[in-house]
Amino acid sequence: MLVYLLTYGVATRHPDGGSRGAYCRGSEAGNARRGSRNAEDRLSDLPQVFVTRRLPGDALARLSERAQLTVWEGTGAPEPSDLLNGAQDADGLLCLLTDRVDAAFLERCPRLRVISSCSVGVDHIDLVAATARGIPVGHTPGVLAQTTADFSFALLLAAARHVVAADRFVREGGWTWGHRWDPEGFLGVDVHGATLGVVGLGAVGRAVAARARGFGMRVLGWSRRRREVDGVQRVEFDALIERSDFVTLHLALTPDTRGLIDRATVLRMRAGAVLVNTARGGIVDEAAVAACLRSGHLAGAAFDVFRDEPIAADNPLLAAPNVILTPHIGSASVSTRARMADLAVENLLAGLDGQPLPHGANRS
Repeated sequence: MLVYLLTYGVATRHPDGGSRGAYCRGSEAGNARRGSRNAEDRLSDLPQVFVTRRLPGDALARLSERAQLTVWEGTGAPEPSDLLNGAQDADGLLCLLTDRVDAAFLERCPRLRVISSCSVGVDHIDLVAATARGIPVGHTPGVLAQTTADFSFALLLAAARHVVAADRFVREGGWTWGHRWDPEGFLGVDVHGATLGVVGLGAVGRAVAARARGFGMRVLGWSRRRREVDGVQRVEFDALIERSDFVTLHLALTPDTRGLIDRATVLRMRAGAVLVNTARGGIVDEAAVAACLRSGHLAGAAFDVFRDEPIAADNPLLAAPNVILTPHIGSASVSTRARMADLAVENLLAGLDGQPLPHGANRS
């Protein structure tokens, strides 16, 4: 028996028995709403789109008026087999950064005309293979910079002042009468007057630099494109690493940036420095950072992204002191995620109509 739940004009279909996997199909919702042969005929003429997760806002409701939607409703991201089952007969794919779209996958999806990722980064998609097959790939740049910058600076402040550890201390009963004010308790490092090194001066990096100036920080910047930014002193990479009290990372993951912050680089950071990564996990040698936290060479660190996501149980950062770990939530505000969904749908509809994508990541 199948159970249907009508949501934003799309029917949610859950297999009997509580299976992890579930798809919802817009055509079924349309039939349930309209109950007419004309509606069935109209829907059969619409392109088929597979969406790998429900999205915030009303973007999918609008998409359902122009496409037959199949939306993954499982508990979390679809497994590779579920992703393929959903997309192999689809004209369009709306995916997330958790969905691996490689050449083998594309080979088995012969009808696919457009891929739209609800993300800025597209390292989960084989752009070369997609371009070779004439499939445009869309992404959602320019909408999450301010939100991610807010979160990056929140992590910087929290790591500098031991906010998470102090909260845990209170909740676990450590704040006793004898330690109601401890002159040596939770001593952090000052942010005001410190030097911030911003690695990557794209939209997020520039937004972080603007916040840092508001805190009275000196800001050094490095980017592969050698960007000049008002209020930011452009320096070479090695100089930034060696002179900064705080280092924040805002780079795409590419062959050139993978492993950029390696063991030797971490050891060249100032004693007592703090590292923040809200970019991509593969940029950093996580074991080297954990070792420098244990030795005291680094005063703190904060990671929102990791080489393997979710974080592996044996990741050394989990046992390191003075580190904050969050589950890739840099862009997680209501308005930003809804706007990302809007852009993803705009890209998808343009591709289905044979038009250039408003925000294309390749040149197919």
